[in-house]
Amino acid sequence: MAEAGGITEHFDVLIVGAGISGVDGAYRLQSRLPGKSYAILEAREAIGGTWDLFRYPGIRSDSDMYTLGFPFRPWTGDLSIAGGEAIRDYVEDTARAFGIDRRIRFRHRVAAARWETAAARWTLEVETLAGTRHFTCRFLYLCAGYYDYAGGYRPHWPGEEDFGGTIVHPQHWPEDLDFAGKRVVVIGSGATAVTLVPAMAEQAAHVTMLQRSPSYVVSLPARDPIAGWLGRFLPQRAAAAAVRWKNVALARYLYGVARRRPQAARRSILKRIRKTLPADYDVERHFGPRYNPWDQRLCLVPDNDLFEAIKAGNVSVVTDEIARFTSTGLKLKSGEELPADIVVTATGLVVRLMGGVSLTMDGVPASPAGRLVYKGMMLEDVPNLAFAFGYTNASWTLKCDLTARYVCRLLEHMDARGKRIATPRLRDASVAREPLLDFSSGYIARASDALPVRGSKGPWRVPQNYLRDLAAFTLGRTDDEAMEFS
Repeated sequence: MAEAGGITEHFDVLIVGAGISGVDGAYRLQSRLPGKSYAILEAREAIGGTWDLFRYPGIRSDSDMYTLGFPFRPWTGDLSIAGGEAIRDYVEDTARAFGIDRRIRFRHRVAAARWETAAARWTLEVETLAGTRHFTCRFLYLCAGYYDYAGGYRPHWPGEEDFGGTIVHPQHWPEDLDFAGKRVVVIGSGATAVTLVPAMAEQAAHVTMLQRSPSYVVSLPARDPIAGWLGRFLPQRAAAAAVRWKNVALARYLYGVARRRPQAARRSILKRIRKTLPADYDVERHFGPRYNPWDQRLCLVPDNDLFEAIKAGNVSVVTDEIARFTSTGLKLKSGEELPADIVVTATGLVVRLMGGVSLTMDGVPASPAGRLVYKGMMLEDVPNLAFAFGYTNASWTLKCDLTARYVCRLLEHMDARGKRIATPRLRDASVAREPLLDFSSGYIARASDALPVRGSKGPWRVPQNYLRDLAAFTLGRTDDEAMEFS
């Protein structure tokens, strides 16, 4: 692209991405450091990130909204498990309420960021409809998520060209797709699949969830009964905050129990499923994974909707592998054939950390791969850069909000001491490098070589523990031995 007028704009802070974490970061910055200039660069033309991108039937939160919502503007809707449109509206309304929407530059895709030590600044190469522009900033905060917005993971099977129906991926859902009265096969067993299946079953002739191996599926009430009870006695914001803390504590407790007693947790999950499904249903085969709970993220369904659809006969679950597509559906390795008019490939995401921005420092490439992560938010030896990356065992927003608040603390510390550069440095030779995430999910395994790593002890360890992080990020020193100021 050609340079657009040769104009370079400068800001104290640039935020990349206008989803939940970007809006959260903007609020924290303008509230705590109102004198700082900032802008949000958003590659797409809308606020909302994930919740604007995905438009497939039934799209909903995979965490409760009281912890997924902003702590400074608590979720006050009546649903704890909310639909994608409601979440998108909530994020947009929050941006408007605090004037954050006026700081967003839409259709500004950050392709590269170059650090210059002599100038103590980042220069961003940004693709716009008018051509390539350049922006400079003192501090760069990347809130562009962890996956590729351009396309999801899409395996290819023999015989696809012979199939006479329609194949779609949830990340690119056609607005005009008519599945009423159609036979649908959804390939996958993750959060997207268990969301899509009961939603499509409301109109489709029949929906089959075809999985190579099962996932743990847990049902929660769509409406939090305690939230309803508290709402009768407390002001709305106070009730929402109380429910938020209740859910934080409960989730942490249940996660701890599952990790300490995985077989007991497995039995408990499967027992709950058996209570919902017919007595002769093979729960172990279709909902009993080979791994322990929380080796991968649990799939959440509201009010047993998936199990109720199975019990009603509108949904089938088949655990098998695909041999090939045929003209009328899928042939499985067991020899069974599944007729289909529509096949949905809910086969996962492609990990693309920090929006795929190409980093260089003083002309030398600075890939995140293999670098230690400082406090789950900065990269070893990379100055004045933070990124938002949520929890794998709790709501995304919990960690992202802590990160945004810590970025503000760091900037305050630099201003108070007249420092221009903050760089995480490894000074402890005993710190061992470990995989960033203790997860066996396919999308993590496929990206392992491109991810940064965590350390065996703090501040390089990523604890996946909100309460521990809250104490460390709020009360811990910003000038610890791993942070170099210059």
